[in-house]
Amino acid sequence: MLKKVIKINGASRTLIIDPESSLSDVLRKQLHLTGTKVGCGIGECGACNVIMNGKVVKSCITRMKRVPDEAEIITIEGIGTQDDLHHIQFAWMIHGAAQCGFCTPGFIVSAKALLDENNNPTREDVRNWFQKNRNVCRCTGYKPLIDAVMEAARLIRGEVTREQLWFKLPVGATLLGTDAVRPSACAKVTGTWDFGADLGLKLPENTLHIKLVQATVSHANIISIDTAEAEKMPGVYKVITYKDVKGTNRINGLAFPSNKGDGLERPILNDKKIFQFGDAIAMVLADTPTHAENAAKKVVVEIEELPAYMSAPAAMAEDAIEIHPGTPNIYFETRVVKGEDTAPLMEELSYVVEDDSYVGRQPHLPIEPDVGFAYFNEDGQLVIHSKSVALHFHALMIADGIGLPVDKISIVQNPTGGTFGYKFSPTIEALLGVAAIETGKPVYLEFNMFQQITYTGKRSPFYMHIKMGADADGKIKAMETDWSVDHGPYSEFGDLLTTRGSQFMGAGYRIDNIRGEGRTVATNHAWGSAFRGYGSPQSLFASEVLIDELAEKIGMDPLEFRYKNVYRQGDTTPNGCEPDVIVLPQLLDMIRPYYKEAKETANEKNKTSTDKKYGAGISLLIYGCGLDGPDTSEAWAELTEDGVIVGNSWEDHGQGADMGTLAISYETLRKAGFTPENIKLVLNDMNFTPNSGPAGGSRSNVLTGNATRVACENLLEGMKKPDGTYRSYHEMIAEEKPVKYYGKWTAPCTACDVETSQGNPFPTYMYGVLLAEVEVDINTGKAKVEKLVIASDIGVIINKLVVDGQILGGLAQGIGLALTEDFEDLKKHTTLTGCGIPQVRDVTDDITLLYLETPRPLGPYGASGAGEMPLSAPHAAIVNAIYDACGVRITHLPALPEKILAGLKKLNK
Repeated sequence: MLKKVIKINGASRTLIIDPESSLSDVLRKQLHLTGTKVGCGIGECGACNVIMNGKVVKSCITRMKRVPDEAEIITIEGIGTQDDLHHIQFAWMIHGAAQCGFCTPGFIVSAKALLDENNNPTREDVRNWFQKNRNVCRCTGYKPLIDAVMEAARLIRGEVTREQLWFKLPVGATLLGTDAVRPSACAKVTGTWDFGADLGLKLPENTLHIKLVQATVSHANIISIDTAEAEKMPGVYKVITYKDVKGTNRINGLAFPSNKGDGLERPILNDKKIFQFGDAIAMVLADTPTHAENAAKKVVVEIEELPAYMSAPAAMAEDAIEIHPGTPNIYFETRVVKGEDTAPLMEELSYVVEDDSYVGRQPHLPIEPDVGFAYFNEDGQLVIHSKSVALHFHALMIADGIGLPVDKISIVQNPTGGTFGYKFSPTIEALLGVAAIETGKPVYLEFNMFQQITYTGKRSPFYMHIKMGADADGKIKAMETDWSVDHGPYSEFGDLLTTRGSQFMGAGYRIDNIRGEGRTVATNHAWGSAFRGYGSPQSLFASEVLIDELAEKIGMDPLEFRYKNVYRQGDTTPNGCEPDVIVLPQLLDMIRPYYKEAKETANEKNKTSTDKKYGAGISLLIYGCGLDGPDTSEAWAELTEDGVIVGNSWEDHGQGADMGTLAISYETLRKAGFTPENIKLVLNDMNFTPNSGPAGGSRSNVLTGNATRVACENLLEGMKKPDGTYRSYHEMIAEEKPVKYYGKWTAPCTACDVETSQGNPFPTYMYGVLLAEVEVDINTGKAKVEKLVIASDIGVIINKLVVDGQILGGLAQGIGLALTEDFEDLKKHTTLTGCGIPQVRDVTDDITLLYLETPRPLGPYGASGAGEMPLSAPHAAIVNAIYDACGVRITHLPALPEKILAGLKKLNK
């Protein structure tokens, strides 16, 4: 052990420490300064940044033996408090720079060190600083962060005051469309927003720490599991295997009736087989994480390795064995039948193109790894805290597996450092439940980044073939589609995902005649889970790239070809229903001048540039809001002496559920004189909040927003007097009237028929058009996005700060999907950097956001969703721009430099 005296946030502290301990562990676990977060644990993400002796250091890789005596260390707690914010923290709030908030303390600490050195930086100075200090954000697209630092610099220089910058709501005015700051922002910028690992440090002393024994191969039979040596290790309380699970030991995947499997193929703890790398085989529970981890290494698993089918084509091969015996590897199929038979039409049409395309296994890469804990409360209820964004779904999915009735399970969402969809599937919830049931003690499980990346679900790859035909006038008349979905070994929501191919291939265009067939395939690669866009990034990539190919064959400009064919009044979607609104012609009109300028600029640059070529490309961006058909959500509103409490389970990945609930509640309640300050939110705790459904499919703003509106309307109706005024709380009590009212809203929609894909699946849609400008280095093949312009129509904007952040973040993930991100190689793609996460240098700072606000008939106050549309097809625009720049058509993502270079060499032969 080592004794050190260190000055922490201005106060000298005497510490007795292990010299090999990390600075982050000492700060968090010994000093309880949990504002410093740990994400990657290997110095890649910057979430743990602190200032030591005036320099930014990564505390997760700084060993205490390297920390000088009397070192002066500043953490987020030493920069400002909720009552005394630093200018940087204030600027972070007003620019919406804290979305999930997990990376926020590391960025603010880093920005503080920069502005201490230079209080008049350029935007490029700020970007270079964050790049140098490896500050990585997955939510924001970086632009709001740069904006915040530039604003803080102005405040420091005295050029502007906080009073001038802070949003002020006029009495009784609407919050809709404003830059009001989300309620959670202040806690996030001060490091006091407690994420799962922070709460884990506040659990009782008798809490057991879980470490997993995981599969190191992708497919095998399990012969035996020997836990004897592990059970003898210091501090071990119990080693749990499948034999200890009280229930069925299976997750309920909620399979469609037409699914050839039962949806019960995913074990909680693997018993007979290993289905993917990282599968959980046993849990070691011990008094400390270190004891549990050491003991886990002593569990011996004897296996018989089997052929691993790491792609859909491999699993569909004639000689492939069934991954789940008794269920074919192709376990779900759907078809599209719209209009006339396409085969004879294709023979007659003047222009026909077809192509294969592939969108791969994009990793979610939240900076906060999966984490959670569980315990039994005084009522005998199993309470599970996790990053779940589908609380009530997950209780239903794990109940039989862990052996408890669903009404004995309560799931609570911790403040969550981003999920981007992977937590639509349960990950650790059932493991925590089994451990709590077996021991009767509080239990805690925290993944490291390697486990986060290798164990949790990924975007499911689509292998697609599309054929499209147009007549002599350039009107699209027919489309044929075929797609195979590699959903990994577990079927949950794979059938639903596969239907997205029928809904979004060719979406945006009038195509009267469509024939198609899609299928879901079990493989041994990472299981497929929801990812922002959920099927549309795969589907729209195929059709939006093919649209460019068809336009070229006809000899039309890609924008004008789209303009000729997009939805007009009376047209129908691929599912045979009318679009909710007609806005695509207007959006194309909005972006046209930017597009013409971009094309002219690229042409001028290309006249003189030899090593680099420039191009511009566009794509439509479309997504629906809902889980198909009559999707439902619930909320409640309760009158109190102090105002109104609003409760719902609008799970928050960082997208702004708190602001959505507040803005919609206030918009309803302000007619009775309530102010935002009168409204208290109770969110995402099954002990208190109703079944609002999951936060996925861009459904929350529409479904839960409407349910919240209805609950507040019902409350106002109960408060209303005969003269049209409203009763006070005390008048309601005196008249013995109820003060709590529920609201429920169901989408007036119909699910699509599996055999034809015809139906009316979504109450509202989101629409966009994206222009991408790229530079391609023809010597290296490296493509770089220089500029983006997006014209969006998401209906009435609920909160401008939140929406801007969602658009920017989605576009940044689209750049990653287009150029760098992948999870294919289990040896290479196991770190944030290895997976290709976009850093600040990779995301352009030149992004223009344009909005058209067409009220949606079924949206709350005319709103649609926002989060998934910007990631539905930006990669298509980028790939189209690459082709425009250098003539290389990339149809198999990501567009890595070696692929572009190979295409250039082929062109030059």
